[in-house]
Formats: sequence, C-alpha cells, structure tokens
Amino acid sequence: MNFCWTSSLDGTICYWGFAVPELIKKVEVKNRVHSMVIPSLLQRPLENDDNKKPSNLYAFISIEDKNKPSGDSKALRGQIQMYDLKRSRKVGGLLAETRHPEMIVVNKSGEYFGIRKKHQLIVWKVPSEDSKYDIKKIKLHHTKKLSAFAFHPTERIVAGGDVTGRILIWRGVGERKLSKSKCQINKGNFHTEEERPGVRGNDNADSCSTWHWHSTEVKFLSFSADGINLYSGGNEGVLVVWQLDSGERRFLPRIGSPLLYFVDSPDPCLSCVSCADNQIHLLKMPMMDITRSISGIKLPCLFPDIYEGLYFGFAFDRAAGLAALRTQSYCIQFFSLYDDREASQVQVLERNYQPGDEITVVVTLVALSSDGSTMSTVEVKLPEEQIGGLVTLKFWASGSRSGEYCLSTVIYEPHSDAGISALAFHPSRSMAVSSSYGGDFKIWVQSSPSSIDQQKDQTLQNSGWKCQSVGSYKGKPMTAAAFSADGSVLAAAAETVVTLWDPDKNILVAVIGETVNPIVHLSFIGKSEYLASVSRGSLPQLSVWNLSKLSISWSYKLYVEAVTCSVDNSHFAVLSLITKSNNEATPQDQDGVILVFKAEDQIPVASWFVKKASGGGLSFLSKDPSLHDGETMEENLSSLMLVYINCDHEYVIFDPYGNEDHQTSKIRRENLVHSEGPEPFGYASIYGELPEITAREIQVTQPSYVPSERPWETIFSGPSHVLPPLTKLCSAFLASLLEKRPATQDSVPSA
Repeated sequence: MNFCWTSSLDGTICYWGFAVPELIKKVEVKNRVHSMVIPSLLQRPLENDDNKKPSNLYAFISIEDKNKPSGDSKALRGQIQMYDLKRSRKVGGLLAETRHPEMIVVNKSGEYFGIRKKHQLIVWKVPSEDSKYDIKKIKLHHTKKLSAFAFHPTERIVAGGDVTGRILIWRGVGERKLSKSKCQINKGNFHTEEERPGVRGNDNADSCSTWHWHSTEVKFLSFSADGINLYSGGNEGVLVVWQLDSGERRFLPRIGSPLLYFVDSPDPCLSCVSCADNQIHLLKMPMMDITRSISGIKLPCLFPDIYEGLYFGFAFDRAAGLAALRTQSYCIQFFSLYDDREASQVQVLERNYQPGDEITVVVTLVALSSDGSTMSTVEVKLPEEQIGGLVTLKFWASGSRSGEYCLSTVIYEPHSDAGISALAFHPSRSMAVSSSYGGDFKIWVQSSPSSIDQQKDQTLQNSGWKCQSVGSYKGKPMTAAAFSADGSVLAAAAETVVTLWDPDKNILVAVIGETVNPIVHLSFIGKSEYLASVSRGSLPQLSVWNLSKLSISWSYKLYVEAVTCSVDNSHFAVLSLITKSNNEATPQDQDGVILVFKAEDQIPVASWFVKKASGGGLSFLSKDPSLHDGETMEENLSSLMLVYINCDHEYVIFDPYGNEDHQTSKIRRENLVHSEGPEPFGYASIYGELPEITAREIQVTQPSYVPSERPWETIFSGPSHVLPPLTKLCSAFLASLLEKRPATQDSVPSA
C-alpha cells in the first residue's frame, strides 16, 4: 500500500503518496475533523474482483460544528457525516448529532462502524455500492454513560465499557435489523425477552452479559485478533485480559499509570499499551511481558492549591541538555531535550504510588549544580488536619551516567517547621544555600572525608552535607537566594529588599533598595555587575540592579514566570505572561512573551510570542555537540540555544541570536540501540522455525526404520491467535504423523 488518508483539526482530509512523497489530494471539510474511518479500505475484494477498483470511496467523519455556540452546554456541536472522497463532497444527511465530537470505531472487516452517545451505542451498517445512501443503524442502551467501545473481529459481538468500570458484552448484534434478508428480519421479531437475557427494551441483540472488575472508568476495550480474548484498561494501571467464553481474567498489574489505549500489531506476538504519563509499553503476547518501554516527557501533575506557589518550574543541566521535572509518582525525570527521550528517573520518595491516591507528599523544589554533579530536592509532607507536616531536604550525588543520581544526605526540617523558598548551588564548590519563610537562610557544605574512608565506603556519613552557617535579616522571611558567577557573593531576598553576603565569612556586605511586593526570584546576570529580581502579586515587577552602584538600573511592570541568564555575558531572557483585561483566558491557557535583554539596556534584543506560558520554563543551553561535528565551539553567543517549555510540557529549542526561525530537531542517533537482524515472528518466536522437510533430510542408512519424534503433540499447543495459518502448518503436521522410511539399497549376493 503506497498511499494513506489523513484527517486533521484544520478541517481538511488529505491523500498522500508514499512512493514519491507528495500530497496528491486535499478535501476541504471546513470543520474540525476529530475522527475518520474509511471502511472500504478494510474490506477484502472478492476473488473474482481482484482487479476491480471501487467506483466510490466514502469516509465517515466526526466533526465539530463551529457554527454552534461553544458556551452553550446543550448545543449539539458534534456531527457524524458521510463524505465522498473522490468527488470531494458531502453526501447524504447527518447520521447523528452529539454534544461533543465522538470517536468513530469500525470493525476489522469494514462492515460496521459506530460511536458512543451518552448511555447508548449507535451502530451503522456500511452501505453497499448498489444501496446508495441507505444506511441502517441500531442502538444499544445502558443505564450508565459509556466510555469505551469495541467490535469483535469476526462475530456480531459488541463490547462497551462505562464510567463505573462495568463491561457489557452484546451478542448477536443486528441479527434482525442489519441482516440482509427480509426473512431473517421477520424471524427475529418472534424473540421474547426471556430469550434475550440482559438486553434492554427492544435492543437488537440476542443477549447481554455484564462483567465488573475496574473500580473507575473503562478507558479502552480491544478484542484479540482471533476474538478469544478482550483487553480492558483504566485508571488502576492494570491491563485486564478477559476470556470471552468464560469471563475468566488475567492481569498485568503495577504498570504505574492510568492506561489510555491498546493496539494490536500485525505480529500476533506484539501489542502495545499507552499510559497517561506519556509512556508506551511494548508487550510480548500472550504472556504479557513488557519487553521495552518508550518514555516521552512526563506530563504535568496535580499540585495542591495551597502549595501552588512553592513550585518554580524546572531545573536544567545546561551542558548535558537535560531538563529535570517532577512526576506524579514522586520521581524526578531527566529528559534529554536534544535527543527527545528520557535519560533517567530518580525516585525521590520510596512510596508505592497508585493512580488516584490522595496527594500526601509534594516535591516542591529541584536544583542542580552548574556541572550537574549534585542535585538537591525539597519534599513536603502535607499535614493532616493541620497536624504532622514535615519538610525534608535531600542532597544527591551523580552516578556514572548522565541524569543518574544516588541519595547522599537527608535533612529533616532544615529550617525547623518553616518551608523552604529557594535552593541554589555555588558555581564551583560543593556549597549550597537554602532560604526559608521562617526568616533565615543556611549555607550547606559537603563533608571532606579522608581518602581511605572514601575509597572503602561511600556512605551517607562519609559524603554527607552539613550546615556551615546561618544568616537572617531583621527576622524577615527569606524568599529567594542566588550565588554570583564567581561564587564570591550570595544574594538573599528578605521579602522586598536584597541583601548581599560573603558566603565564606557569613558577613552582611550590603543591602539594596526595596520593591513593592516580595521578591520570589534572584539571578546574577552572567559575569556582569547586574542582578535580576522578580516580584509577583498585585504589582509584579522585573528589576535589574547595578551592584557597583547598589541601586536599581531599570525595571518593568511584568508578571515574570521564568528567568534564565547567560553564564559568560550580560544577556538574560524572561518569560512573561500577557495579562488580559477581560480575563477570558484561564491561567493554564494564558499566552506569554519571551524577551531577551542585555543587562545594560532596557530595550529587548529579541522577543517571541508563545502559547500556554503560565507554568512554563525557560533556560539557555549549550548547543548540541552533534550539530557541530568536528568543529570547536567558542564560548560566545553563537554557542547558546534557548529552550522554552510550556505548561503542557511541550518544548521548543531555538537560536535566540540567529536569523533562522526554526526549532532544532536533529536527534543524536548514535545513542540509540539498533537491533542486530530481524527478530523471530509469530509461531517462530515461541516454538522456533518449522523444519523444512526435504529429501536429503529423510535419507538415512541406519536404522532402516526411524520412529517419528511425535511433534504433533506440541505443534498446536500455543494459543490460537499466535499460530500461523493452517496452510503453513498442514504439510509439517501431516508429515509429522507419518513414519519416515529411508531409501535402502538392495543387497547384491556375492559371486
């Protein structure tokens, strides 16, 4: 097959050619297309009509009617329509209208398709070419809202899952109304309710049975290729396999995230399941072993409202091109931004996470040293009825691989019962600072063990961190902290003022002016004499301070979401939200602007408008070395890239100083593992390749008769959906039943 059809939310259906990559045809629908099926592509041609092409090519699409008001909850914005792709026009009337666009499901033979609509399933029979637009349909009713839908591959069986976790199996669907002959229709009218157990009202089905294991909404249903098993999944993170005839269950537990989709492959030994944490697991069937996992960047996780202001986005390893972000399962994911794949995960809290559990612990802060050798995290155990809260500070040492860390030190309540507002590492030494809302900051240093102890035992005591000094300013909450580029100055924000300290002697050096609202972020701008501060609240402000003059240089009234500074020059970039007076946009959908400044000048060097800026992150990165193979990169503006991550964890990497308007998309392939040759497929992956029976193999001289090895006892012992076709097994099976007599030479009597 050298072509494909695609539908898009831009309101078009496109026909693509693969032999010569090109767009062959475009059909304008003029409404957002959410789902599309083309049943004729699934239908097998008759034996005598192999060369006959269908005169028409129809697509059934689920669209969103943009003419209906989006604010009206009762408006029927979803429509099911039929399109003639060859003539590029809509045919027939509306098949159905729904509140929201629904996903269309089609059976494997292309004979039926259907949708979910609240408490019912609607099933249509695909019309034949001679019946024009006469489309028959039936409805199957349920008492709860349906959330999943699947067709049996060969029989008239339909499965539906609801929001309470129940699974319904309708058998003999459409035997009366969707059958071809009128005799069958009249005959079906004589069925009584006693003969149709479980069927509601006048639904066109012979029986309906109910299974229940899932505790919440059923996310997907899928039949196996042979129709013997039914797969289901939901928020529990467990793949359930139901035997269709008996209803018996098997499980693949502890997947770790709610399941969203399940897909079979042409190889009956391979399936895959996708999870809500942006991960895909490849399964070896029928054992359901996870053979490989593909992890994308983790999606945003829930955060209690009372702690929403304590989490400040992401941490970045600039040299390695890694982003550190928290996950729902109390982990820190290190994601390679250039490779677009997960580098590692660090389990911050040893806790058995289950989807849907109440949030009791929150990782509020993550900080990385400039060389990526040390990581620090802060976790907060939420109090129950204002009792039992706990703040924990942890230091982690890097491992052998990039993004790999092991726990070094655990410090419980480092600032008594006060929360930690900021973490920062010294640029060149094993030193860190933590500031707290309790009115103090602490400088932490790593212990220096003896070389003998360090070689013998790298324990927590040997390589741990300890408090070197404590500082405060008039008892005010310390809301932010940062080290200068050379580490000689520590800046700590005491609410609305900036205090400058000597970190080694713990001496207050100077105090800089005052802002209207408390400062939430401080950052030294490279090796320059400037310091940037961010204030939020009713009067947000971005301020740039001149440390040599101990005064403010310039400021803007901006609600800054993130700040990043260059290491070796005076450039810095901010992500600012665009405030709207009408308040139409929700905070999650709020747009923003990225501004690049030189510290000496208040006029931006460059700017870009971005979507979904609230909760986003921003950082300078070193350019990917693979993009400059054989070239030496000097430490200047040309060696810097800028990465922007929005609130949905979608990201883009671009050159903030170049004229090229494109994102960096090259992936370093040398880190990817390639398989060495094709893997066994189907029957061979379980039982090995079938021997080819040749004349040479059966010609033996002794003994005269060789008994068979009884292969018929195992040749059919696998599940039916992993066996090859009977045409392939027939010759081997029949040959295995026969005793093989070799050709023997007649003895010649001696003279």
